[in-house]
Amino acid sequence: MNEHGIEEIISTLYEMVQDARGVPLSADKCVLERDRVLDLLDEISNQLPGELKQARTIVESRGEVINNAKREAENILKQAQAQARQLVSDDEIYRHAQEEANAMVQAAQDRIRELKGVTNDYVDDALKQTEQAISEALNEVKESRAKFNALVGAQNKAKPASNPAIIEDVD
Repeated sequence: MNEHGIEEIISTLYEMVQDARGVPLSADKCVLERDRVLDLLDEISNQLPGELKQARTIVESRGEVINNAKREAENILKQAQAQARQLVSDDEIYRHAQEEANAMVQAAQDRIRELKGVTNDYVDDALKQTEQAISEALNEVKESRAKFNALVGAQNKAKPASNPAIIEDVD
């Protein structure tokens, strides 16, 4: 079976139920291909760990961004210190270099704080969106399964003995 997105698979399940042939003398019962439905449900189940892996990847990328920001700040600091040492020829130049170095250090620290804030906001938002998508997908799967079980349960109560096309047992 081809890899499809969870939303697409759920949509396919809804279409299968909507387009399913009705059971004679019953308005709310229909005939579905058991193997096809089970395959689609298995595919949804197999893809959920992928969604979780994607969330972990986002968290790991946050660490990389923070490490890169720290390296950038360290490089700025080293450059500032090197420039300050180079400018130490007399007191006035030294004071000026010290002020410049302090400003660069402060700018680097500000940049680190800014990058951490932006990174944290991004990761939080990405995780929130992933959590919502997974929650929605899971709720849709649960609803589909409940509808499917209700349908199968109703069919089992009134199962005709001679019609093999009707799904008789899900478990």
